[in-house]
Parts: sequence; C-alpha cells; structure tokens
Amino acid sequence: MANKDHQYSFIAEWYDPNAALIRKYQLLFYVADNTVEMYDIKNRRLFLKRSKCDSVRYEDLYVGSTVNVHSRKLTFVDYADDFTRKVLGQQKERTLAMIKPDAISKVGAIFDMIYKSNFLVSNAKMVTLSAAEAERFYQEHVGKPFFDNLVRFITSGPVIAIELMGEGSIDNWRRLLGPTDSSMARSEAPSSIRAKFGTDKTRNACHGSDSPGSAERETDFFFRSARKNTAKLNHCTCCIIKPTAVKSGQ
Repeated sequence: MANKDHQYSFIAEWYDPNAALIRKYQLLFYVADNTVEMYDIKNRRLFLKRSKCDSVRYEDLYVGSTVNVHSRKLTFVDYADDFTRKVLGQQKERTLAMIKPDAISKVGAIFDMIYKSNFLVSNAKMVTLSAAEAERFYQEHVGKPFFDNLVRFITSGPVIAIELMGEGSIDNWRRLLGPTDSSMARSEAPSSIRAKFGTDKTRNACHGSDSPGSAERETDFFFRSARKNTAKLNHCTCCIIKPTAVKSGQ
C-alpha cells in the first residue's frame, strides 16, 4: 500500500524523434496529490514543474513501466534513490509464471485467475522451446529420473511465459498454483490452477519460480536474454489489447 506522505524517484527515458536521441530524466512522483516533477539529467535543470498528472498511477511505479506524462511516453529504467529501490523493490517483486503445453487451451481462464489475484502482468510472450533451451531452463533438474520426460513434454508445444509482479509474488503465485502433483492439488487446494487444469506431476498446467534467485534467472531467460523469435508469422494477424482494457480489468 502506498504511503500518502512519500515521493518516489525514477530514472526515466524518452525517445526524442526530432533529435533521434534518448533523453534521460529524473522523475519524482508525489503520492499525496498524484503530481510529478521532472529534471533533465544531462543539463541539470528543472524540466517539468510539479504538476498534476492523472495518467501516472501508483500501480505504474516499477522499473520497466511505460507512462504517459503530458503526451510524452517515458520508460522507467532504474530507481533514482535508495528509498524508492527499497520500498518498491519489495512491493513490486517479480516472478515467472509459465503456462505449459497442456494448458495452452486454458490461457483465458488462467489469466483471469491471475488478475483476480491482483497480480500485475509486466511481460508475456508465447514461445516454442528447443530441447537445448529446455535443458538450460531446467538445469537444476539435470540427472534426475524425470528430466528427459520433462524436456520432451515442455518442448511438445508452445508455452506462454509471464512475468508477474506484486508484493510477495513468488509465494503468492506458488500458492495459487497449488501442489506440484495435480491429484494432490485437487484434494488439498481444489481452487488452485493445478487442481483445475493439471493432470499429473509433469502435466500440471503451470510453472512458478521457487525463490528470488530462480525468479531472476527465469525471467531473464525469457525476457532479457537474446532469444530467437520462434513465431512463424504465416496465416496470422496481430491483436493488441489496449492499456485501458488491461487497467480496467477487462
């Protein structure tokens, strides 16, 4: 929950199309009255006097977020002070959720459960993993009896990787998933994702990072590393869900 007396500070970037340059600013967001103030970092001067900006919300305050400030699209690339890093770094914890091949047809219902559980989806993509990528992703399981079967299964069709954000997102997502064994999930957590959509220990609908270290490695694997695009781009079209629909929970 936001403290009404606090201000949060970010390093923000804006692409200036006229100069073909990326310009950097320090953006201050004041929670009490939803105002913003901006400083030009390079020129060391005030760029935007503190003013009301209803297009920026507390929920938008995280590294990687894109906000609209008086018709300029700014991307937060870093925290600008230790206070913001400490407070929002905890509240905006990230984890990886992955919809496995057996549950791709249930993607709508799973996303609905994600949003109803108050997670923020900060990244998402559908990919088809190669055997080498699957082995790298599940590297901690190399040598275990189920490893080969797991790799065959996870490469049998597309998966949807989702970066979730929220306070305690790692534990909260695993709680929403339920036990690894889908049959156990049906008896112990009947409203969980694996209880509803899983079949067994491997075909259990979704994956979730089990620790902060795993969450960082797994989200980087899908969203911040150089991965080959596996989209076929034939007999397809583009569908864009606009920000207003996402923010209104639709």
